[in-house]
Amino acid sequence: MKIVHISDIHVSSIYYVEEWGNALIEHVERLNPSLLIISGDLTMEGYHYEFEIAKEYIDRLECENKLIVPGNHDARNVGYKSFEEFFGSRFPSYMEEGFYFQGIDSSEPDINDGHIGRENYPLIKRMEGDFKVVVLHHHLIPIPDTGREWNIPVDAGDFLKVLVDERVDMVLTGHKHKSWLWDLNGILFLTAGTATTKRLKGPDTPSFNLIEIDRDIIIKRVETISGKDETIYVKRRK
Repeated sequence: MKIVHISDIHVSSIYYVEEWGNALIEHVERLNPSLLIISGDLTMEGYHYEFEIAKEYIDRLECENKLIVPGNHDARNVGYKSFEEFFGSRFPSYMEEGFYFQGIDSSEPDINDGHIGRENYPLIKRMEGDFKVVVLHHHLIPIPDTGREWNIPVDAGDFLKVLVDERVDMVLTGHKHKSWLWDLNGILFLTAGTATTKRLKGPDTPSFNLIEIDRDIIIKRVETISGKDETIYVKRRK
């Protein structure tokens, strides 16, 4: 299975670079993934017109199957309602031949802090399949080279225990605009950088993640501008 994981595209902001956005469209078409995942922050301020722009752009990303969750920017200005209007459930799921993907809305209206909520833990407990992937916007573990830590979900510890207890294989997040991977307690925690904006950390370049899962798990960071990829993780599936 081939998965393209992008995040923090902020297509309605002054930081968005149209050239990079068009390049991402071309890369997705070339890679032809089975599933496109967007882990939040489609907009900058969550206004309804911004979601119209985001919907128009995301429709240009050619992939039959898409799983999209909102980020903290999308929850501003009652944006969570606009998200549902344009993209459907804030807790989407997708299943394919032993793979189970569960999206979680970790945002709270008008604040940047993350929160999953005990009422949503059963979504993880109901996951089935040989390979389980959870998608949310907020990172659960600090990311290096991103400045002072903030906005980790207030119930991250409890949620991490649920993920371990339920033998989740991978967690995909965004929020920090930095591509990074932790391999902890048998779970891969993969964060995507920003693919289309100038809101980069230090000398970083815009990027997205390419995940290929067969007998092996191969994760690559792909630079948006050039399409050059760097393999950051290879492991035999358990």
